[in-house]
Amino acid sequence: MSKQASEKSNRRDFIKGSAKIGAAGAIGAGWSFASTADADVKADANSKFRIGFIGPGGRGFGAHVKTLVKLQLEGQPIELVSVCDVYNKNVDRAADFIQQQTGNAPSKYVDYLEMIEKEDLDAVCIGTPDHWHHKQVIDALDSGLHVYCEKPMTKTVEEAISVLQKWRKSGKVMQVGVQSTSLPLWPQVNELLCSGKLGKVLMYQTEYFRNSSMGQWRYYGLEEEMTPQNIDWKRWLGVEEGLSEYEDFDREIFAQWRRFWSFGSGMFTDLFVHRTTSMLKATGLRFPSRVVGAGGIFLEYDGRGVPDVATVVADFKEGVQGLVTATMAAQATPIKQVIRGHNGSLVFGNGEGFDSFDFIPERPQVTLDSSLKREEIKTEKVEDTTYAHFQNWIDAMVADDPALCNNDPELGAAAITNVILGAQSYRTGKAYFFDDETYTVRDADSSWAKGWEKMSKDRAKPKHIPGWNGGDTGSVLTEPDYMKLAGPWVDGKPPRS
Repeated sequence: MSKQASEKSNRRDFIKGSAKIGAAGAIGAGWSFASTADADVKADANSKFRIGFIGPGGRGFGAHVKTLVKLQLEGQPIELVSVCDVYNKNVDRAADFIQQQTGNAPSKYVDYLEMIEKEDLDAVCIGTPDHWHHKQVIDALDSGLHVYCEKPMTKTVEEAISVLQKWRKSGKVMQVGVQSTSLPLWPQVNELLCSGKLGKVLMYQTEYFRNSSMGQWRYYGLEEEMTPQNIDWKRWLGVEEGLSEYEDFDREIFAQWRRFWSFGSGMFTDLFVHRTTSMLKATGLRFPSRVVGAGGIFLEYDGRGVPDVATVVADFKEGVQGLVTATMAAQATPIKQVIRGHNGSLVFGNGEGFDSFDFIPERPQVTLDSSLKREEIKTEKVEDTTYAHFQNWIDAMVADDPALCNNDPELGAAAITNVILGAQSYRTGKAYFFDDETYTVRDADSSWAKGWEKMSKDRAKPKHIPGWNGGDTGSVLTEPDYMKLAGPWVDGKPPRS
């Protein structure tokens, strides 16, 4: 081991040893490192996680940089030491803000690999376009770094599985930036579902409706300063890395890349992944078994490739269907977010500002339980989910426990598989199967329907969501007496005669 590597390892061990003293019973959104002062556990220059930023542009600056600056000023054991971006304006803005707020001037880079090599980092925050996420995450994990990666975790299913497998071997903490997963709501809902509150869980539906006068993602403005002199365009494209083909510099593509398939996947990865991840966390479901997508560009004829109306339907082996739908051209009438079961449904508001949700029971003639009443269920409201999500990431790093992250790569990979196969289905016209044992995708066939038909013929018991402990609650049908008369007549004789 080199002297530099040895010093880095020793410093990380010191961070773990000192910070864990205060973190042992304090993991949670409200924990502050500064609160451990009474125990004489104070962070100094050698006990802070050194963090570098890759792509501090839009959300990379507004959410990543600004939130972590706030957390550092509040006493969290972090130090923001370097920034990297292909656009010099983004680098200067982020570096200047960090220096103004913290008094420390971060180093500046264009090449993130050079930053990782030179800066003795402990962690990186990735806020680059989707097509770069996989390579940057893998490079960071290979360098022994903790990772915060903005959603979507990757651009393709294959990349998602690659990150998942690399992360499992790395032992590092990785958080995927779907901030709503840090709401206490979803573990609360999962406990209710597994206990049988709804009976057999049948489906979830969720949404992300938007509207604008100019078309989605065109509100990212084009600037005169966006020139090939200020932006390393070839590096942004990732030509040498094989991430995209070369094309002439275009401010529209650079600033509004979410509209184009080569770099993003529109609402599928920018919006659907938010809601889908939350529903997976609530239900405990992960990878889908069958996915189909639909939609089209029905209004926004502005040169984009991605649809402005789309729907993804995912079927799970646990006998649950998930639906996420949206239009980017009508916002005033979104569908409700709902999880449905045989005995009732949970109904949520739209967005992330939850302080309660509703349980709506089915009628007692169905449930055979007159005690089930409509109720409002209170939950803890989180004012700033982005702040809570970064706090959770820091807590997990302090504890050196990847399992503490609210949106780890397993959940991130599952969400990507759901939404990207939907996008792929929309573009190819095919339905897809996913095998969660081999992590492979193939074209769907009739076996899915035949499998459920066989279960019905065999009078099988329903399958349930992971963690189910509700027994037969709301998942066993009551046979009417007259069904004793059912069955084929053999040789002219009635059944059971």
